[in-house]
Amino acid sequence: MKARKYELFARARRPRPGRAREILAYPAEAQFVFDAGTPPARPARADEGDLLDAYSNAVVRAVETVGPSVVRIHPMLDDPNLQGVGSGFAVAEGGVLLTNSHVVQGARRFVVITADGRSLTARCIGDDPDTDLALLKIDQPVDLPPVRLGDSKALRRGQLVIAIGAPLGFEATVTTGVVSALGRSLRGERGRLIEDLIQTDAALNPGNSGGPLVASNGEVVGVATAVIVGYPGLCFAVAANTARFVIGELLAHGQVRRASIGVVAQQAPVPPLLARSTGVTQGYAVFVAQTDPGGPAAKAGVRAGDLLIKAGERPLTGLDDMLRVLDHACIDVPTPFVLIREGRLMTTTITPRLRRKGG
Repeated sequence: MKARKYELFARARRPRPGRAREILAYPAEAQFVFDAGTPPARPARADEGDLLDAYSNAVVRAVETVGPSVVRIHPMLDDPNLQGVGSGFAVAEGGVLLTNSHVVQGARRFVVITADGRSLTARCIGDDPDTDLALLKIDQPVDLPPVRLGDSKALRRGQLVIAIGAPLGFEATVTTGVVSALGRSLRGERGRLIEDLIQTDAALNPGNSGGPLVASNGEVVGVATAVIVGYPGLCFAVAANTARFVIGELLAHGQVRRASIGVVAQQAPVPPLLARSTGVTQGYAVFVAQTDPGGPAAKAGVRAGDLLIKAGERPLTGLDDMLRVLDHACIDVPTPFVLIREGRLMTTTITPRLRRKGG
């Protein structure tokens, strides 16, 4: 058996007819080295460390740009047992600071701590609870650099933002996050909707109120205003475009001018039969519960019980629609209001007046 196996091996080694036998010869001095082969090239990508450095550098640059303008605000309250703290930042030369309206409530004077540790005093020169914004003026000569207000309409969801403030009194605290959503609305202290809010997951805590929300280019795009208690990732800031308008109004007039027609009103459904008979297609309108004697609505013949349907071409489906219509642009401007009275559709012209401060 073993002899048969050797015979088969020998036959396999014999050259086959018609096929040349290759003879490989190597010089005696040849050396053989194992080659594992060249690994395939990895696709080009940014190094993780480089990405982290770019992120950190963007945050650092923004903080170095805006940080010197940010202050800590302590209201000087009559009750020593009550202590509050908020944040603010310079928006004009001479120590003009922007903060939240709820930060300044209940106080006339304020202690302001600057980023470099100076302790100064300030007073409120303008307050607008409807947007939760207020202006303070530092009493002492000061050289705080004003921030640059950016265009909040240019923000995109997912964009990097940085919050700077004094949460729980720890000044110059920096947190980062992204723009989670745009165009949010929250109801303010007076029941009016604060519109066009920026939602972010940059951590905000008590004391951050009034501090800046900063884009990576160093422009302030929002003013920290509110958090949803128990949900730390739901934080909100007043948009910079709103803040720009409010700052101009407060500096020029000491208040934000808004119009009033002198009614006490509420949202009410339009009964289906009444809607069909009058051709009204909207489901809700503004019900007039009371008119101010001598007010614009009363002078125009509006009565308690009327349903306000439209102002100009804008439908009135609730108080929020009414408040949007009654902005500063319509003060002393005759405006047609469509209403339903006793089952009939009619139009009357109301000339809104400047709303009284605090009204």
